[in-house]
Amino acid sequence: MTNRPDVHIEIGGQPATGLDPAVVPLLQGAYGHYTAMQVRDGRTRGLPLHLERLDHATRELFGTDLDGDRVRALVRHALGGSGRSDAAVRVYVYGAAAGGGAPTVVVTVREPRTMPPRPRSMMPVPFLRPVPHIKHAGGVGQAYYGRAAALAGFDDALLTGPGGEIAEGHAANVAFWNGTSLVWPEAPALRGITMALLERLLPSVRREVRLADLGGYPAAALVNSQGVAPVHRIGTTEFAVDEELMRRLAEAYAAVPWDRI
Repeated sequence: MTNRPDVHIEIGGQPATGLDPAVVPLLQGAYGHYTAMQVRDGRTRGLPLHLERLDHATRELFGTDLDGDRVRALVRHALGGSGRSDAAVRVYVYGAAAGGGAPTVVVTVREPRTMPPRPRSMMPVPFLRPVPHIKHAGGVGQAYYGRAAALAGFDDALLTGPGGEIAEGHAANVAFWNGTSLVWPEAPALRGITMALLERLLPSVRREVRLADLGGYPAAALVNSQGVAPVHRIGTTEFAVDEELMRRLAEAYAAVPWDRI
């Protein structure tokens, strides 16, 4: 693993060049977790939620705490090393290297990203993420079905369970509009940071949503750290692009304060 022009990588606060061989097996394994954030001028939205996510998952996967101040310091250091104050940042957490100690924290810094606002199409696929409440680093399913959706001419994959129970997009949460509230599927899925922030700001409910129910919803949207976008088609079901809904979603997300890292 080396730094490339498009990505700056630091492991435990050190650039990935000259990588300690003891760390390589950890990074090659699938047993880890991460959070992804958009940073602007050294700030990000929902920082306490990101730190809480990392700490809870570290406790569950490795049986130890992850100090939030340490994470913030590592992200600040990586931003400085990359020369960027605006960036797409990921914080990965793996087990301790040989000899024990604190978990290994990897920070990647890339060009900032924004979700294209164009309407999206989604292909339903028969797959649910294992251990879905954790944003884990392993597993081929999401990438496999995301690629399959693209090859079939769709923008995204929609993960579904037995009986067509809808869970989430392959890289975003999906919300349905019933005319008065956002309806978030309650199937096992990751509670994204953007989803958690929007739930606080707009009328929201969680309930079971199945593919057979889609005709009862006038609109749908995708949300993740890169922003929000309308959904115009899921499988063969068409949705109108509700401009008023998208305006409310965009304004609510824009109103979320940026926290200094």
